[in-house]
Amino acid sequence: MRRFFRYFLIALLLFAAFCFVNNTSLFSAAPDGPPLLLAHRGLAQTYDATGLDNETCTATRIHPPEHAYLENTLASMRAAFDAGADIVEFDIHPTTDGHFVVFHDWTVDCRTEGKGVTREHSLAELRKLDIGYGYTADGGRTYPFRGKNYGPMPTLDEVLTALPQQRLLINVKSNDPAEGEMLAKRLATLPPERLAQLMAYGGDRPMAALRERLPALRVMSRRTLVSCGLGYIALGWSGYVPAACRNSLMLVPVNLAPWLWGWPHIFIERMQRNDVAVFISGPYGKGDPGTRGIDDAAAFARLPSPFTGGIWTNRIDRIAPLARPGPTSP
Repeated sequence: MRRFFRYFLIALLLFAAFCFVNNTSLFSAAPDGPPLLLAHRGLAQTYDATGLDNETCTATRIHPPEHAYLENTLASMRAAFDAGADIVEFDIHPTTDGHFVVFHDWTVDCRTEGKGVTREHSLAELRKLDIGYGYTADGGRTYPFRGKNYGPMPTLDEVLTALPQQRLLINVKSNDPAEGEMLAKRLATLPPERLAQLMAYGGDRPMAALRERLPALRVMSRRTLVSCGLGYIALGWSGYVPAACRNSLMLVPVNLAPWLWGWPHIFIERMQRNDVAVFISGPYGKGDPGTRGIDDAAAFARLPSPFTGGIWTNRIDRIAPLARPGPTSP
């Protein structure tokens, strides 16, 4: 019995040594190049995320404005790219007349003067709304963006036309598989080189439909994240990247990233080799899950240096100058 435990201990130590050598970045050269910057909702107004729930109107709790841009507008997307973004994320909803409109909220009540579920309106109805109507930073005493003519809500087609070379991340806001089918039908008309610049994420069912129709498109859903994450936790020590991870994107909270096998350089290299776009977000368990990002110098300082993965941020204007010198502020 004593001999068995001795052999078991030796095997355990050898396994631990293998895991360390196979996953430590101490002996690997740091990759070259700057990180990939993803601007969540373009250049947008940020807000206090304390105590949010699904019914909270975030437009009524914005911070005092530091710039004039509103999320999910063409102007905010262009400003984000001008500020140094490599990728811009935006949200889409179907309309009753067969278009995709770019807008975040499930209803129009919060940000506009309109009422009702966004997808229960026609494009013409949505075009009439003032997208800056509901924003206030002082409890409703003033509305700094009301009536400022930001233009109508853009459509997906207009974004693709206005930004023909830029990399984009499309967020499907529902779990309706028909929406994935509809988006696949639209994206299937694009040439392969343009499709390669796009990614999508959203509900499990529309993402499954989208992946089935367009297997080359990188997609992410809760299901892909869980399958990929659990598989990598179980087998990543060996260098194996699960099939669920491949040709996808992965959002990793900055406080959980150091627990990943091979973090940082080996992990990033493994994922890149399997066509996985990795983006580091703000810490898990703090604030609104939909808005956490690497948004200030303190959060940025938590990243390893150098870092060549992706950074998910709500403040591209603050993070781009830290990640790479010289971007032009909007």
